[in-house]
Amino acid sequence: MIRMPLALLAALPALAQPGFEPMPHLAIHRDPLTITRPALPHHPFSVAGPFGAVFGEQNGSFESWVYPVKVFSQFAITAELADYGSPIDLSALAAAIEVAPGITTITYSHPAFTVRQRMFAPRQPGTGAIVFFEIESIRPVTLTFRFRPEMARMWPTENFGPPYPEWVKGRPFGYYVLHTDSPDFSGAVAMPRAEPGRQASYQETAEVHPMELKLAFDPAKDSGLVFPLLVMTGDRKTDYAARLAELDRAVPRLYAETEHYWARFFDTRLTVETPDPQFDQALAWAEIAIDQGRVRLNDETGLIAGYGESGDSRRPGFAWFFGRDALWTSYAINSYGDFALTRTLLEFLIRRQRDDGKIMHEFSQTADLVDWKSQPYFYAAADSTPLFVMAMEDYVNASGDVDFLRGHWDAVRRAYAFTRAHDSDGDGIYENTEGTGWVESWPPGMPHQEIYLAALDQQSADAMSRLALLMHDDGLAASARKQAAAIRAALESEYHEPARSFYAFSRNADGTLDSTATIYPSVAWWTGRLALENAGPMLTRWASAEFSTDWGTRDLSDRTPFYDPISYHQGTVWPLFTGWVSLAEYRAGRSLAGYAHLMQNADLTWEQDLGSVTELLSGAFFRPMTRGTPHQIWSSAMVLTPALRGLFGLDWDALHRTLRIQPNLPASWESARLRRVPLGDARIDLEFTRESGRLTVRAHSDVPVTLCLVSQETQRDQDCRAPGATSHELILPLAPVELEMPHGFPLPGAAPAQLKAIGERWTVSSYEVDFEGPAGSAYQIPVRLNRSRVTVTGGEVFGAHLRFHIAEGSGFGRHTVSFRW
Repeated sequence: MIRMPLALLAALPALAQPGFEPMPHLAIHRDPLTITRPALPHHPFSVAGPFGAVFGEQNGSFESWVYPVKVFSQFAITAELADYGSPIDLSALAAAIEVAPGITTITYSHPAFTVRQRMFAPRQPGTGAIVFFEIESIRPVTLTFRFRPEMARMWPTENFGPPYPEWVKGRPFGYYVLHTDSPDFSGAVAMPRAEPGRQASYQETAEVHPMELKLAFDPAKDSGLVFPLLVMTGDRKTDYAARLAELDRAVPRLYAETEHYWARFFDTRLTVETPDPQFDQALAWAEIAIDQGRVRLNDETGLIAGYGESGDSRRPGFAWFFGRDALWTSYAINSYGDFALTRTLLEFLIRRQRDDGKIMHEFSQTADLVDWKSQPYFYAAADSTPLFVMAMEDYVNASGDVDFLRGHWDAVRRAYAFTRAHDSDGDGIYENTEGTGWVESWPPGMPHQEIYLAALDQQSADAMSRLALLMHDDGLAASARKQAAAIRAALESEYHEPARSFYAFSRNADGTLDSTATIYPSVAWWTGRLALENAGPMLTRWASAEFSTDWGTRDLSDRTPFYDPISYHQGTVWPLFTGWVSLAEYRAGRSLAGYAHLMQNADLTWEQDLGSVTELLSGAFFRPMTRGTPHQIWSSAMVLTPALRGLFGLDWDALHRTLRIQPNLPASWESARLRRVPLGDARIDLEFTRESGRLTVRAHSDVPVTLCLVSQETQRDQDCRAPGATSHELILPLAPVELEMPHGFPLPGAAPAQLKAIGERWTVSSYEVDFEGPAGSAYQIPVRLNRSRVTVTGGEVFGAHLRFHIAEGSGFGRHTVSFRW
């Protein structure tokens, strides 16, 4: 490309397009979910929408994306205050951050001025996140907005080298055009009333310099005005002056539309009301964080995996499409009732299903610009395929939408056939020969057949047996049912090691086992129809300090020779794993550990990228990993799924108009309410109330619905024959004794040192709990006695609390409290 000297560009005729104007002050709605915190340097934030985003740090720096292009990075502001002397670095003045569903605000505070940097992500095609500035000052102040031009398309497509900025002077204000070596790829950046700052001379050696926009603010004339930073991309045909002016005028409308979307977001989605308002907010934010993962690609929408700054790379966290991430997350989406989003993500995967039935692993936002099929990523993982069948059944169970299944039956059938076709050793179980199962690296050698994949295969075959019946394919239903039974038996005969009281990590081709102790067997409880029969000792170890930190579960035992607490696959804490384990614990009758792990995930909502949950943390010290993605979609899903399917014990069967319920409410909760619980096309409010030693569950709907509320012990897959009504009731017995584990994080950098409930045992006349904690520690936890004449050994009951202590010694000690009646 021939580049025109800047001197000649400056001589071009001034544009006839009217200049941009700042806006009058925008009224910012105060959302009740707003999180307000002091701004912490090096802590991330993300503001993401379907068409673009900004990812940054709470000191105010950020990078701006108009998907799939990083337009600029390293945003910073300096201020020159009249009669004040040297310039002021605003990053050092970042005092507060406010994160609401629709807008994020960073406030810079100086004794003489306040600057608010407000950011939101419109839902308008071609528009990235919009940043605008509110300024208050006692004196005139000049702000210099500085950023590094990038014009880098997302990995892995080609790029055209560093852009060179051209300042186009209009009447009376101008804008930057970011040219690249392709005439069909450029961008523009502007701010009303801003002038260019320092620019690289055309005569100097080519190098990337920060761009500058300088804005002179006079409080006598400019108070009450808002100054938007306008960013866009285009090609040789783009009339940037017209488009920037149009975008400038549209900012108030775009903000109003964004605010309206989030203000009405929960009109159709499940919400929770409990005695713990922070828990309620964590679940609401989990739904929001998942919805922020919607990204538009050409004429379809998919669900990306996560967000984070790209830094010097072209990969903003995991902001491209992953099969297994979307499928694990779909269980949470079905739980809160956004069935349209589930259909969208399933259809996104179906369109990319391989001819042999395999479901995709990952698809970049720029995959269409390269030969993506030649890349090693498209079908790299093996687990998306059985997960797809499982997720389809979960969608049908919650929505009752058999038509969607019928319309995509061929895709489901081919996915199941793929798992059956990849069993090289003939043992009847899907294996890792067609991609990784879970681990992408493993020091003893990559596994032949992981228990993770085997457990998914069993649940996939089990799901297929019922889906095939719905499609009137009795032969396939029978064979899938037989296959599921065979795999269930093999999990016990081939993976369980009685001498170790544990289930092996993987099985080798010669039948030998990799006996590494991991949490991966926990996925066996995911659908609620499978459970490992000899899991008691394993569940105890998962809940103990061997696996559990104070902020989640490691993926493997800290006694493993190759354990590394900062390794991606060999010792870090993933909220994903913590969610798997929590749901397994709830379903296995270990509700104290299940609650502790659930609340570790929920409490992470306020720890890093506010409102979302990070991808992974150190296995040794309470600290998120810097290489982790701070806004990880499935991590937020692992707040919702164990909460709704574990703590509240919901199990959907819309086809039979039945909602199975087995609640595990914390002992201190007198009542709780779920609003807009989905069941097919109905939305139901559920109220849980403790009454005279019983738990009463009442269902209410605006219109009469046919509904059976039943306990989890009730036989499955039975038609509901109850008449339509607006009110329904289920009475459940309460356990004679209920306890509640404390939760909350230690200070950053702390090692694990909190109380853990590692075992629970029930008989008709007793309840025993095994605790683990630092030797010499004393504890007081909530207790509820639902029977008279309960005696306690190993502790004392004072009012609504149980007191006990762990004997003196070194390290972690154990203590058992027994209740009898």
